[in-house]
Order: sequence, then C-alpha cells, then structure tokens
Amino acid sequence: MAKIVVVTSGKGGVGKTTTSAAIATGLAQAGHRTAVIDFDVGLRNLDLIMGCERRVVYDFVNVIHGDANLKQALIKDKRVDDLYILPASQTRDKDALTQEGVERVLQELSADFDYIICDSPAGIERGALMAAYFADEAIVVTNPEVSSVRDSDRILGILSSKTRRAEQGEPTIPGRLLLTRYAPERVERGEMLSVDDVREILAVDLLGVIPESKAVLSASNAGVPVIMDVESDAGQAYQDAVARFLGEDRPHRFLTVPKKGLLGRLFGG
Repeated sequence: MAKIVVVTSGKGGVGKTTTSAAIATGLAQAGHRTAVIDFDVGLRNLDLIMGCERRVVYDFVNVIHGDANLKQALIKDKRVDDLYILPASQTRDKDALTQEGVERVLQELSADFDYIICDSPAGIERGALMAAYFADEAIVVTNPEVSSVRDSDRILGILSSKTRRAEQGEPTIPGRLLLTRYAPERVERGEMLSVDDVREILAVDLLGVIPESKAVLSASNAGVPVIMDVESDAGQAYQDAVARFLGEDRPHRFLTVPKKGLLGRLFGG
C-alpha cells in the first residue's frame, strides 16, 4: 500500500507546488514509484512546474466523475522513471471533489504506487481539506515570516482534528516542517524569523530549509522540478529533504551567511 503524503500550508505562495514536484521527483529518483496529484482545482499549476502542461488530456476531476479512467489521466514523466502526474481541472471548482471520489482514486493509486504526494491548495477550503483527509503524513510548507507561520500553525490544528485518522481516534498525522525562501542575511538583520524561531512556534520536526534562490524561479519557468538542478543550492536542499524523509540523517545546510575568504574581505566580493 502506498504512503499518502499531503504537502500543505495555510498561506498561498509559499512554495507548496514547487515542493510537491521536488519531493515527488526525489522519491522517484530514489527508486520509489510515485504519483503526485494536483488538488488545486480551478488553477492547476503542478503540470506547468512538471513541464507536462501540453500533455494534459484528462484530469483528476474527470477520473472522479467517471469521464476517464486513471490510466488515461495519469501522465508519465519523461525524465524520471516511476514518476506520474495527475493534473487538476482548470474548468471546474473545488466542489467537484467528493470524498468518495477522492478515496476511490487514492485506493486505486495505492495498489500500484509506493508514494502518493497530494499537492494541496492553500488555506482550509474544500480542496485543502480533501487533500489532507486521507493522508498518512504531512509536509507543512512555510516561509520565515509571522503571518505564514501563524497560518501554518492553524493547518497543524486542522491535521490533528479534521482528517480520517482524527475521526477514527487514531494517532495524529505526523507533520514535518519545510521552511522555504530562507535568507540568513535577512535573519541577521532582523527582517526574517530564524529557523529556531519558527521551530519554537510550530513545535514540529524540521524536514528541510530551502534557501531563497533564483534557481527556483528559473526551474519553474523551464518546467523542471528544481531538485533536478543539482548545482543549485535549492536543488541540493531539496535533495537533502528527500533523504531525511526517507530516514537518512543529514545535517541542515544553508542556515548561515557564507564566510568570505581573504580576497572577498579585502575587495568586498
């Protein structure tokens, strides 16, 4: 049976879809058969970041409503073996997702995959609740700013009370924190919360810290998950996060301002 992982946040624009694409790609690169589902019905950005937008014929809602079967809607990634994408609909709204339909799709996927990554919309509306309801684990994505962290704390409350596990009296879904757009220079200037600040507020395990990086935007524009940019700091940070997710003990990087060498100190480089 597959492990269902929801990638969620309270605030929009924090990097959930970038994270979903990167985590799913990393798991597939590690040899795990992985499907990633876009739950953001009405917007649909996952296929853009995965570079398969022109290959979308059927979508998640089509499968739920019986207009297509799962094999027709799943898109196989051309670059990474064992990676499949189930896109969202751009022409429907969140009400098109039914709990019974979502459960049926997840059960069918679970028979063939090791991991199912659910790319959740922001907030606590229907699409987000559907993405989280059947999850076994959660990756909570947040930026190091007060409003984002506060909204993520709200999401942690939802995960502990409005999931199938909660309804059945089972242990709370394990939630792990992924801190994105982290800039140590701004932390030093007091313009941004530190890693320790965020961890103290949210009190969840830290999966990874993704540095603020131009590589993320470049990869998104190119339709390539940033984890595949192995030369970039963001790509390496996502690789570290996937390794930790799979149980490897890796130190966190990109948390401090790089020290300048002698020439850098002399010439300001």
